[in-house]
Amino acid sequence: METIWFFLWTLLWAVYFILDGFDLGMGTLMPAISKSDMDRRIIFNAQGPFWDGNEVWLITAGGVTFAAFPNAYAVLFSALYAPLLILLFCLIFRAVALEFRNKIENPKWKAVCDLGLFLGSFAPALLLGVAFANLFMGIPIDQNGVYHGNLFMLLNPYGLAGGVLFVLMFCYHGALWLELKSEGELQARALKAARIIWPLLLAMVLVFLALSGVYTDMYERIAQHPVVWSFLTLAVVGLLATRLALGSSTLGAFVGSAVFILGLTFFGVFGMYPGIILSSIDPAYSVTIFNGASSPLTLKIMLGVTLAAVPVVLVYQAWVFWTFRHKVTEEAINNDSHAY
Repeated sequence: METIWFFLWTLLWAVYFILDGFDLGMGTLMPAISKSDMDRRIIFNAQGPFWDGNEVWLITAGGVTFAAFPNAYAVLFSALYAPLLILLFCLIFRAVALEFRNKIENPKWKAVCDLGLFLGSFAPALLLGVAFANLFMGIPIDQNGVYHGNLFMLLNPYGLAGGVLFVLMFCYHGALWLELKSEGELQARALKAARIIWPLLLAMVLVFLALSGVYTDMYERIAQHPVVWSFLTLAVVGLLATRLALGSSTLGAFVGSAVFILGLTFFGVFGMYPGIILSSIDPAYSVTIFNGASSPLTLKIMLGVTLAAVPVVLVYQAWVFWTFRHKVTEEAINNDSHAY
């Protein structure tokens, strides 16, 4: 049961990265690719109907951590309290920017909201990458799960490399989504951004994989479970497929990007298996899926609830994406009084 829940926990994070990733990517790219207020409104409305539903998966991933691996949850939210709190405030600023930008017809207010969207997108992408990279590497926790470090210790070369990787990954994903939802000059700029970012993303993936061999024991753990290499293969296939489809099939490129994110997430997280929070002080102090999990009965009950509830969420989100599948145009925004 512990391994099943580790798989589900990883899947929830992967789904969150895929869905909210394009929101964070668009917000990060907005200052670079928007040339007018209408461009910015299109970017706001391209994520408007989806962003809050996408964040449900972040809440679910956190909830599963608490319910399935309570010891890991306690250590994680103690050791990484500062970056997680910063992440929370950034997401709040992003939500305020999205929902209140059109409430006041004032250029200065709109500029503040635009800045809020940018910072509330860029900072979470960076922080998520830094956090996961440090988890892959291991953090200084003792036998009691007490963190012997500070926020600045997380900003090490490997952690920062993870942050840059996540920012590029989400920016590329967001550019593809914007290309899918826009038209005209903005769509052309989104495609151009995707073409510029892809080689940078490829280079950063290679750098991160190389650094993983220097800063982590990931490859030694994977050697004990060679099936994990299949996730990296999936990521490579997705990354190559998205580039081949770029410019010819926007939807195909977006799906390829999603497959890349899925494969890379599973490869990285399962590179810690069976660990969830690795100790850099002593591997014996690490929190694993076995010493950090809830009771078998709890895991079984949760599995039944999850199998019943998650399909409902998937159907709802599929309905939302289908309902708002149309492109976001200037005409549609002007004719919709509820537009962002």
